[in-house]
Amino acid sequence: MTTKTITRANIVATLRHETGLPQTECEELLKSVLDEISDSLIEGETVKISSFGSFLVRQKGQRMGRNPKTLESFMIAPRRIVTFRPSRKLK
Repeated sequence: MTTKTITRANIVATLRHETGLPQTECEELLKSVLDEISDSLIEGETVKISSFGSFLVRQKGQRMGRNPKTLESFMIAPRRIVTFRPSRKLK
């Protein structure tokens, strides 16, 4: 099985090929879309993209952790994490 990493450059190249827009406009378009998604997640909102999936912000509580090297226990602070749930169509 071969793995391929999709980068911003790949997305910009695809946008450019599909739309015929100049590269700088495609870069600005991608940046604005990603900024909108990240701003919404920072505010704690759910981002749903039809036929793709949803990005959700979850709150993880405080818990005990352990350094595997020294076996020293410590408390892990509560934090917010982003999770992705694929749509049925993507599955």
